[in-house]
Amino acid sequence: MSAGPATVTWAGPEEGAVVEVTATGDAGRAVAAHVPDLVAEKVASRLAAQDPDLWGPDAAAEAAVRLGWTALHETSRPLLEPLARLREELRAEGVDRVVLCGMGGSSLAPEVIAATAGAQLTVLDSTDPDQVHRALETDLSRTVVVVSSKSGTTLETDSQRRTFEAAFTAAGIDAASRFVVVTDPGSALQQAAAAAGYRAVFEADPNVGGRFSALTAFGLVPTALAGVDVGQLLDEAAAVADVFAQDTDANPALVLGAALGGTSPRRDKIVLRDAGSGLLHLGDWAEQLIAESTGKSGTGLLPVVVDDGAPELADPAPDVLPVVLTPLTDEADGGGTDPGAAEATEVTVSGTLGATLLLWEHAVAIAGRLLGINPFDQPNVESAKAATRGLLESTPPPEPPAFEDSGVEVRASAGLLHGETAVADAVAALLATLPEDGYLAVMAYLDREGRAADLLAGVRPALAARTGRPVTFGWGPRFLHSTGQYHKGGPATGVFLQVTGSPVDQVQIPGRDFDFAALIAAQAAGDARVLAEQGRPVLRLHVTSADALPWLAGLLSGPAPR
Repeated sequence: MSAGPATVTWAGPEEGAVVEVTATGDAGRAVAAHVPDLVAEKVASRLAAQDPDLWGPDAAAEAAVRLGWTALHETSRPLLEPLARLREELRAEGVDRVVLCGMGGSSLAPEVIAATAGAQLTVLDSTDPDQVHRALETDLSRTVVVVSSKSGTTLETDSQRRTFEAAFTAAGIDAASRFVVVTDPGSALQQAAAAAGYRAVFEADPNVGGRFSALTAFGLVPTALAGVDVGQLLDEAAAVADVFAQDTDANPALVLGAALGGTSPRRDKIVLRDAGSGLLHLGDWAEQLIAESTGKSGTGLLPVVVDDGAPELADPAPDVLPVVLTPLTDEADGGGTDPGAAEATEVTVSGTLGATLLLWEHAVAIAGRLLGINPFDQPNVESAKAATRGLLESTPPPEPPAFEDSGVEVRASAGLLHGETAVADAVAALLATLPEDGYLAVMAYLDREGRAADLLAGVRPALAARTGRPVTFGWGPRFLHSTGQYHKGGPATGVFLQVTGSPVDQVQIPGRDFDFAALIAAQAAGDARVLAEQGRPVLRLHVTSADALPWLAGLLSGPAPR
């Protein structure tokens, strides 16, 4: 990493920092170049005051109804008492298992909050039949289901709700008494819940978009019912909110926003590594926040979530910005930060969970201003949803594979294959299309909690080492509500490897003429179709037998063939 100015800044009470950010090298130069202008333009105070004009006239209408998140540390507090009361009622009835049905911002933030607090929360953000079956088969007598959907029409969440309702009824349990709904006021889900007499309905702030909703009812309801002290989470955010509103070069949100969005030449691959921050799964939450907020209009920041030893960090490429999530020190003056570590990693971020969630939200909004985009819309998310609906409605016959090898059917976008008859050669053909400034996205439409997760664990780093380029790994359909926006709206530098399989379990969806197997297959095919229509190279590998997945995982995790 090149040398450059170093910045260490923090926020919190005098007795100790609550959040801390360091920036060195190119990130430090970006801070020096942009923060003075951000201060002069009063960006921090205007953001806290919910000024919709910060991102230009084209974004003003959307921003005007999407900035309620800046005050959630205050406006979400009326939720605390009814949530505590509902949790006690459920516990008194012997109901202590909480299942969350939600996608994107409705599931990623609760996953972080619950895991960091050590609370048990089953997050069902998949349409994989095996994963759905597992959630259904685990002690329904002790289960309450939180159904979270901002619009109330999310296909995955509605399908899960229908299935749980039927399962409760079949088990002789009053289904309505076991459902808690989180949605926007007046949504289709709110109306359906009222008609069905569901146990409780919590209305979220309609002026907050999904990926900024961590401190709304979407983040607080399922985690409070799981036993998390969500009041403390709001207190942690409140401890830094005033600092984030200050127009000063010591504002950590301005520093992080400038480091993310202001490097020149742009380091637009944000490689996130957790070095013992204690904030479990934070990278997955930040992935959605960054990708969906910035990946549009042919630009954006690509978050790449990695583990220790990631090839992307061994000798970072010129377009890679390493960001490390570190433990919060007890030093109020930044003295606990290792300057050598900061120089090696460009950016470090540490803090309590509530403070860190608010920090990243402010920083990404500020980065959006520097990138010249509207951070609050997601213009390309609907395309994959529409393609899925079309495939479910028309149910065309499956596209025939180009060839089959060792139990793996191979399909590809037009012009990608040239007579290959082996999976290894097809993968090589895909990787040959990877631009010098590009990335590879591995998209697995499989059970992310089962055997596939173990088998595919080594695929991402192996392909990063093989290609010398950043590699993302996403579980479908979960990533469609996250990096899926960047794939289609960001720079056209991605190449895409899709892995699908045949589920063991068959789970019907009441009231629908398709089951979960058909749904996840349509989501995968629809996503591939939209990518291919936009000229993105797509290789689809469909595993047809249980023995084929270990073979494929070994092939993808191994070195490049000679």
